[in-house]
Amino acid sequence: MIDFTISTDKSLLDIETIHDYLSNRSYWAKGRSLETVKRSIENCLCFGVYGCSGKLIGFARVLTDYAVFAYLMDVFILEEYRNQGLAKGLMKSIMTHSDLQGLQRFMLATSDAHKLYEQFGFRVTAMPEKLMEIVNKPR
Repeated sequence: MIDFTISTDKSLLDIETIHDYLSNRSYWAKGRSLETVKRSIENCLCFGVYGCSGKLIGFARVLTDYAVFAYLMDVFILEEYRNQGLAKGLMKSIMTHSDLQGLQRFMLATSDAHKLYEQFGFRVTAMPEKLMEIVNKPR
């Protein structure tokens, strides 16, 4: 495993790297505009993963009211840094963050990382018939 640090300091985030990954390489945010990425970062608790050189190598954001609900989004580790325990380290940092303790519900959506999230207590929703959504084109 490589040396890395995790920070919630938004001034350290490399917005261009985050936008490039989300817009061009993720399956869930293809085509997301730079403006949308910037706005989403401004309005969430963000976690940056940094290598020893200070380069951003991973990211996640949590939309929350800090009291009842949180939604985990845009979690990624850059391809060349995967399989080194960084995603687990990122998740541990998120799940133990002092501002995210005591929430009644913590949600996420994933197509391919169920085993990772299950290690931190996430389960398939017990009542999917209660969930509703509106899906719009990316901006």
